[in-house]
Amino acid sequence: MEQLLKNANEFLASATENLTKKRYNAAVSDFFKSIVIFSDYLIYQEIKRFPKNHNDRFHLLKIHFEEIYNKVSPLFKSYIKSYNLNMQEIDAIKMESYANELKNFITNKN
Repeated sequence: MEQLLKNANEFLASATENLTKKRYNAAVSDFFKSIVIFSDYLIYQEIKRFPKNHNDRFHLLKIHFEEIYNKVSPLFKSYIKSYNLNMQEIDAIKMESYANELKNFITNKN
């Protein structure tokens, strides 16, 4: 379990560095990866299993953490756009904000 948090924090640090260097697509991608891993951590704590894929993750979030699901689901669209479109600083900042919010939620929960 601690390895999940370590991985999430590594992506978070990478995303922050990418944002600083104005690599917005990479920042969006890395922030979202940290959000995914933080979500998996919460899901595992709740039901003791890891999601198999994004669909499974969103389904489990909707059932067990609806408020988180409602925030992560729209961010997934930005993450997908980062594959093919140029992301802007505002996109990365939105992703950063929620990644840090989710990290703080986990920290305060433990």
